[in-house]
Amino acid sequence: MRETRLNTARIRAARRVIDPAFLDTPLYRCEALEPGLGCTVSIKLETANPVRSFKARGTEVVASLLAEHGRRAVVCASAGNLGQALAWSGRGRSLDVTVVASRFATAAKLDRIRAMDATLELVDGDHEMARERAAVIARHDGIRLVEDSLDIETCEGAATIGLELVDTVPSFDTVVIALGGGALAAGVGHVMKALAPEVEVICVQPRGAPAMTRSWHRRRVVTTDSADTIADGVAGRCPIPAVLDDLLVVADDAVLVQEASIIAGMRMLLDHAGLVVEPSAALGIAAVLEDPDRFAGRHVVTIVCGSNVDMDAYHRWLGR
Repeated sequence: MRETRLNTARIRAARRVIDPAFLDTPLYRCEALEPGLGCTVSIKLETANPVRSFKARGTEVVASLLAEHGRRAVVCASAGNLGQALAWSGRGRSLDVTVVASRFATAAKLDRIRAMDATLELVDGDHEMARERAAVIARHDGIRLVEDSLDIETCEGAATIGLELVDTVPSFDTVVIALGGGALAAGVGHVMKALAPEVEVICVQPRGAPAMTRSWHRRRVVTTDSADTIADGVAGRCPIPAVLDDLLVVADDAVLVQEASIIAGMRMLLDHAGLVVEPSAALGIAAVLEDPDRFAGRHVVTIVCGSNVDMDAYHRWLGR
């Protein structure tokens, strides 16, 4: 495999500093989904943990290193899940955590960040504006800025999911991964190419937030002026060049799906798996729904990556 920024030995070492509450998450074949999808489906459930998303795998690595080196304060920008995860990891290590988010972010996510004693600053703009403000705070206060997907710890923490997949699931041949900033896709993709190169790695993004997918296909950074999707966790506009470089090595394809398919995927996960998930977590199911012939006869693993959803919006989307 061509080199990425990630290192398999460091990924294995990351497991030793991640709280066990975030490791060895449920992984199971979900036969109830299979008639509607036309393929064998296994679920890796990254919502069964204290912050309801995979993000704490990365923030545990970040916070552990900060505490080890005597750093006491950290700031990040977040659509909600990273901030909640960093607040959880920082609180356990007596770190002062500041999270910058859009005031239009999912209210439930913002409430949980506050509940974990982090300082929450809201900006009147989208996630890219929050990233700019977090960088200003870091420079002004001289504290660590955590940049999701750019900071290798966030990618290698997420990559521990890949270790659990290759150690547990027999004979799967495809993994579909939600694509936002790229930490999850780059991390899991690296492990697949290093340890299970026969597995196809497919990244999935909403049509309303296509920047990283367009960048992957054109092999250069492509930005967009706006993002319009219910999948707020993957609604970035400005891909990070270093992350794109990693994805060009480890991803076999990147596809876009419609909003209707995301909602249909959420409904399937509720009706057939008993799972309430946020839109980003349904992207893998949406990809199969939109191109069933591609996945027919395969064993597909989908990573259900988050369940921090505004319930009023959820009921509106699903019509219930």
